Amino acid sequence: MKILNVNQIREMDAATIQNEPISSYNLMERASLAFVKWYEERFDTKKSISVFCGKGNNGGDGLAISRILTGKGYHVRVFIIEYSKDASKDFQQNLEKVETLIQIKSIFEPNAMPDFVDDHIIIDALLGSGLSRPVSGLLEEIIKKINEAPGTIISVDIASGLYVDKSNEKSDTIIKPDHTVTFQLPKLAFMMPQNAVFTGDWHVVDIGLDKKFIEDSATPYYFTDQSAGDKLVKSREKFSHKGTFGHAFILAGSYGKIGAAVLSSRACAHSGAGLLTVHVPECGYEIMQISLPEAMISVDSNRNNITSFPDLESFSAIGIGPGIGQEPLTVRALDQLLEQIKVPLIIDADALNILSKHPDLLDKLPAKTILSPHPKEFQRLAGESVNEFDRLELARNFAEKYNVIICLKGAYTAVILTNGDVHFNSTGNAGMATGGSGDVLTGILTSLLAQKYTPENAAIFGVYQHGLAGDKAAEKKTKTAMIASDIIENLGW
Repeated sequence: MKILNVNQIREMDAATIQNEPISSYNLMERASLAFVKWYEERFDTKKSISVFCGKGNNGGDGLAISRILTGKGYHVRVFIIEYSKDASKDFQQNLEKVETLIQIKSIFEPNAMPDFVDDHIIIDALLGSGLSRPVSGLLEEIIKKINEAPGTIISVDIASGLYVDKSNEKSDTIIKPDHTVTFQLPKLAFMMPQNAVFTGDWHVVDIGLDKKFIEDSATPYYFTDQSAGDKLVKSREKFSHKGTFGHAFILAGSYGKIGAAVLSSRACAHSGAGLLTVHVPECGYEIMQISLPEAMISVDSNRNNITSFPDLESFSAIGIGPGIGQEPLTVRALDQLLEQIKVPLIIDADALNILSKHPDLLDKLPAKTILSPHPKEFQRLAGESVNEFDRLELARNFAEKYNVIICLKGAYTAVILTNGDVHFNSTGNAGMATGGSGDVLTGILTSLLAQKYTPENAAIFGVYQHGLAGDKAAEKKTKTAMIASDIIENLGW
């Protein structure tokens, strides 16, 4: 799924109106019907509904939604916020239809707000995706009162006060919905951690906007849903053998952190690599042999840390970083590895921190090396950012400058390609915020690279499958109880 900017969203509506053809009023009706269909699937007619409408097209959506819900037996109250004398044409047309069916109250001051009960539903249709400045005046006061109200808040298309594709100021007043029902495509704002409270659980409903326009629209932003993830699966042919699926090589672990080597290696083995060799300090030898008999173990001459590595000629892909520490001899080993490597590479964890402290090594990274930092690791690597939008731009510039692929981990992990394109991931959950989850991702990515997935597809597909396994684990163990090993146990495609 593409993620379009605010101007493209406006043009997408216009293209649909012109090319289908369809009137803007009927397009609004279609969007409202899609919203109501989503609503009916989740809420029965026992809950009363208050719809707060602005005077633009988002308010027009709210009026149409009110009329349709009323026709389906829901008890609906409508409140129009009189912050302006002007109203859009489609709002006015919907108002004329609603006035005969529902009692409408106009609100001219904050004190005129109604009372709410705990099980009430509030539908926010105040402001849509075209917002270009902070909310102020009457609208600001109304939004504050809605946020204080008990019950469930649902925003139509986007929370009122939230910008589509740029950062809000911390002082901005924005609706805090429990759900956002957005039309056709997700918004860039939904991907940003800073906006979590302003999106709630968001849902995309298809309203039949112009598919050719979407297909032809240039954007650096994409959302990897199930359809996209499924298309990346490589089939395993009947007469394949272990050599067909590559020989993965993982360098991981140090004294006290051999668990990182176990997790990344087990994830690699469970992700389809034909062969796996793991290089660990001497102290990890017995642990690895017992934990993963399917792997071959390469033992460092140093007891506690990785200081060297075997000949790299036989390996198809290499992963380095989980639990390796940052000892000087380990730094030297990474430097030597970068000098000799001729196969795809994934760098994570301590290896990323080594790059942060030794930025001269960045210029030695092979083209399309995959880096998988969490936000703090990325900050150490690329520097401070003002907000998540700024951090995303920083990551895009970093990926282009060093010709690397970045998996910037988070709720919607952003896979940033060497050309600056960003693929946000749809899978995963908060239960994966547990020690070792990143090590599991390293193993998955190393395995996919060994199987000759392109680095781009390995990163996008690996992140998707990592999150999907986490979702399966959460279903079985709950988000609270699951651990990184549960992610490994639920891998498979």
